[in-house]
Amino acid sequence: MPYEPWQPGLRITANRMLSISPTWTDWVPTWTTSTGVNTPSFGNATLACRYAVSATTCFGMFDVIFGSTTNFGGGGSGDNWRFSLPLAAASAVSVIGFCELNKSTNKRHQARMRLTTTTAFELELDTGAPDGLDTTADGATGGGKGLIDAVSPWSSGVAGTTWASGYSIRGTFQYEIAN
Repeated sequence: MPYEPWQPGLRITANRMLSISPTWTDWVPTWTTSTGVNTPSFGNATLACRYAVSATTCFGMFDVIFGSTTNFGGGGSGDNWRFSLPLAAASAVSVIGFCELNKSTNKRHQARMRLTTTTAFELELDTGAPDGLDTTADGATGGGKGLIDAVSPWSSGVAGTTWASGYSIRGTFQYEIAN
């Protein structure tokens, strides 16, 4: 049932309550890139992505733990990852939420979940790391800024510093849905 604002004289009914009561629903985001080439795939990743709608607001949880058959795309630093929204947004806004990019318990970064279209978000690396070190990849050069892709934020030209099985992205978001 679509949302209808309350007005004087409206009665509380089961349908009215359903229109304003959030119910959590599973969703599998589509994972692509900003150019549409070098498309990654989840493979055997563990996904726990859910959303709920209350009135005209979509609330969501995004939780992905990459698996041994995950394909990270290989597009390099110029082909940013893009994840579909559960529902189209009313407009593209700069921030809908925040997430952690986890390599291990002491190697993680924070990122903003940013709508780059009304149907998808990208992850923009936030400044600062929890260990207080520069956000450049594990103390080396490169990978410490910008939108997340197949190599950022872990890239540094050092073996074993790209995305891998066991790494994860976990975050929450909210945005206004399109009518």
